[in-house]
Amino acid sequence: MKRVAVDIGGTFTDCFVCWEDAFQQTKALTTHQNLALGFNEALDEACTRLGVSRRQLLSEVDSVRYGTTLGTNALIERKGPKIGLLITQGFQSTVPISRGRGYAEGIPKDQIKDLSSATRPLPIVPIDLIRPVRERLDYQGKVLLRIDEEHTRRQIRELLDTGVQAIVVTLVNAVANPAHELKVLELFMQDYPPHLLGAVPMLLSHQVSGRKGEYVRASSTLIDAYLHSTMYFAMSSLEQNLRDNGYLLPMLLVHNTGGMAQINSTDSLQTVHSGPVAGIHAAETLSRQSRMGNLICGDMGGTSFDIGIVVSGGRKFYDFNPVVDRWLVSIPMVHLVSLGAGGGSIARYDPIFRCIRVGPESAGSDPGPACYDRGGINPTVTDADFILGYLDGENYANGQIKLNRRRARGAFEDICDALDLDEVGAAKMVKQLTDGDMAAGLVRELGSKGYRPAEFVFLAYGGNGPLHACGIADKAGIRTVLAPPFSSVFSACGGAALNQMHIHEKNVTFGFYNKSLAKIFTGFEEFNAVVEQLKQRGRLDLLRQGLPEEKIRHRVELDMRYSIQKMELGIVIPQTQLTSTTDVIEIIELFNTEFGKRFGVDSVSTESGVWVTTVRVVSWVELHSIEFGDMHPPQRKVATPAPAAMRSCHFVGYDNPFDTPVYDDLALAPGVAIDGPAIVNPGATTFLVEPGWRYESAVQGAVWLFKQTGQEKQR
Repeated sequence: MKRVAVDIGGTFTDCFVCWEDAFQQTKALTTHQNLALGFNEALDEACTRLGVSRRQLLSEVDSVRYGTTLGTNALIERKGPKIGLLITQGFQSTVPISRGRGYAEGIPKDQIKDLSSATRPLPIVPIDLIRPVRERLDYQGKVLLRIDEEHTRRQIRELLDTGVQAIVVTLVNAVANPAHELKVLELFMQDYPPHLLGAVPMLLSHQVSGRKGEYVRASSTLIDAYLHSTMYFAMSSLEQNLRDNGYLLPMLLVHNTGGMAQINSTDSLQTVHSGPVAGIHAAETLSRQSRMGNLICGDMGGTSFDIGIVVSGGRKFYDFNPVVDRWLVSIPMVHLVSLGAGGGSIARYDPIFRCIRVGPESAGSDPGPACYDRGGINPTVTDADFILGYLDGENYANGQIKLNRRRARGAFEDICDALDLDEVGAAKMVKQLTDGDMAAGLVRELGSKGYRPAEFVFLAYGGNGPLHACGIADKAGIRTVLAPPFSSVFSACGGAALNQMHIHEKNVTFGFYNKSLAKIFTGFEEFNAVVEQLKQRGRLDLLRQGLPEEKIRHRVELDMRYSIQKMELGIVIPQTQLTSTTDVIEIIELFNTEFGKRFGVDSVSTESGVWVTTVRVVSWVELHSIEFGDMHPPQRKVATPAPAAMRSCHFVGYDNPFDTPVYDDLALAPGVAIDGPAIVNPGATTFLVEPGWRYESAVQGAVWLFKQTGQEKQR
């Protein structure tokens, strides 16, 4: 297997190269002005270690896969085109009203409660660029009012006269019958064919989202259109860079659904959060291969801390109505929670509350933390870690960045003066606050799903994950931590393990048990027709990318609920076709079991009626994956290597520093056990073993950290 996977983050560009049986992990600072430069720098480092040229490597690999936060950043910075919206007449206020709660989407809960200062996000499409279309379909897709073609042409012309750079079409009940949206596109193409100079793209909502609900379908398509040009030009430049260096195959983009596809089969909306989602997929693969229990994933990079859950057996959670930035959308997305906490998070003194605040603002890659000596003047979490003695100034990021201690201390001067602390005291407060915020995020996320932290292993990865793992786990009440193989680039590693996959869904109203009629569902032909239609869409997506038809696989999922409850639950059913009421009863029983596990057996209410609201088909081709092996620490221990150095380190909760042994990559040999405090720095990342914790290494550089009891400490 030869392939390259890349995760372009806000601070670092992570690169993971599979070259037969050799794996290389490298990093470079993200070059936001031209993403290809950071990619080339990271790839060149891997090529040097493998002894091959960049052109030779790219000409021989089977694929190059990109995960990126570019779309997320574009939304945050509001760098997008001027968009016009065509919507059914009478529904022009759907997007501005945003279900009456637009101010609340995507902001912290404490701000949601503050109604007096609540603000809505800046609109993607202003009201004066929303135009009505005279047409109407009912909920079944039957035509109530034929589309007024001449009026529609005038509306399109008016939008283009205002200078819009993209047009979105969202018509009521288009998912039941897309004929009118397709007619708008036909009229548009007749008057403004794509070969015209400066042609404007038109996006149809039913092609972006298969769910009912005009607002979420409109917001999904608007965001897709808003990111279209940014993603197109950025990804095209990356693809051209690959072409110039000998890579002739299609470039693959990681999707936030947990799969990937070629650029021509990717919507811009599918790339949002795609990098961190690849890390969740890697966690799922690791859990399944090692038969591990429940995992709570924490990806701590330079800009954010991303949280995901993988329960026993390797099952991950999906959001089917996730919030992207400040907008509710309706696409399937692997469930992910992002906190503004990372190595580059900026610490500041709050004069009102007379305390330190950390994040969500980040120093990013340019200028970066003050200790990078690249012009940064604000104190960050990385500066605090350096002051506390955890980082090696000469061997940070494999020696690529030399850290400046004087700059780090100088950045904390204002905080120290305000709180009458020395630099070490201020750095301790920053670490304590950062670890506490991330731990609170873990506990909150587990609690929202009905889990207890003690039932989970904390999977800590990202450039700063193993460095803060003990502090986060301690505050979250988690006693076991696993830093997986290739932990510093684990999300990029996940990208290398993905399958090419597409998800298609359709809103339906199938009463599997209709209480009013006391009847079991018998509309097998209608159900099977919906499934076949969705399978065909997935099949065509994969065939268009040149994949063999005989390798295409399908999985059917249903969103189901009880009549008296609003809570929906997605389940995977064993059948792809219904042939008898026995199949329906089996699905109802499966739904009852899963619902009882999730919400409690007392909440199961079959007698009230059971309804299917969405049919979803996952279509994929299984590709060769990464083999992690058994991650459990070996029973047979080996001799602990001699420390490479000793360093004075400061820890939260202890007044005096510890003379802390520092180990190099020899400590990664399977079976090595070390009691904290200790530091293990193999070059790619730093493992911090805090007092009261025990370090045990496993295969492929995986590291376990165990919270010791009083009895274990005595031994």
